[in-house]
Amino acid sequence: MASLVLDRLNVVTSESSPSDVTAVLLHGWTMDLTTWDRVAAALPGRVVRYDVRGHGLSTGSALTLSELADDLAAVLDEYVPTGRIVLAGHSLGGMTIMALAEQRPELFSRVTGVALVATSCGDLPRLSGVERLAGRWLVRRPKVGFGRLITPGLRVTFGRGARWADVRAAAAMAGATTGEAFVGLREELTRHQRREALSVLSSIPTVVMAGSWDVLTPMRHSRAIADALPSAEFVIYPKAGHMLPFERSEDVARRIAALM
Repeated sequence: MASLVLDRLNVVTSESSPSDVTAVLLHGWTMDLTTWDRVAAALPGRVVRYDVRGHGLSTGSALTLSELADDLAAVLDEYVPTGRIVLAGHSLGGMTIMALAEQRPELFSRVTGVALVATSCGDLPRLSGVERLAGRWLVRRPKVGFGRLITPGLRVTFGRGARWADVRAAAAMAGATTGEAFVGLREELTRHQRREALSVLSSIPTVVMAGSWDVLTPMRHSRAIADALPSAEFVIYPKAGHMLPFERSEDVARRIAALM
């Protein structure tokens, strides 16, 4: 089963210096592993990144967070079979970490740090009627497409001072996502309720990061995670939006590196 999963995934590893700790970086919904380019380049030691199924260069489509957690477990088994692990998840990536904690808590015996970046443990908004109508059409598309057309819409997911090159890159990633993954995972996010799974992280050094202008996972979602993990460090970036790996890459990298 693990080999079948790994055949579908585009996995990239890098190592700036010998280390017994590996950072595994998980990207958000409709993004891909290049979301983490600037962060990964600044991290010490070994880094593993991969495109979620239906995103970037990965094939197939995972429609549930449970499936994404299975994929993460397969990546850990294959690419980080020994040594310490630091998990960092942006948005959907953070939710995937929570799903793994719920399904495979024993795997966290080797996890020595967790970074939850602009994410949520539950109570995300239901789909609107317009979203459902659009979804019936988008789900049939091999790729969402319209990268250039959706660029202005993606701008609202960034905060003040965003680089237009980053906005265009995010739009291109969204356009390259399969219609099935785009629609299926958007619906799945409304079912995500994993506050209790956070207890698995209670003894693990954790940092929770939020942008004060995040419109996709508003700051109250990160605050709920921090409330469930009283020992976690809670970092708020004033006037930053949802795309913290782009917007605050230097500081995000510094805080992940501190966990390594």
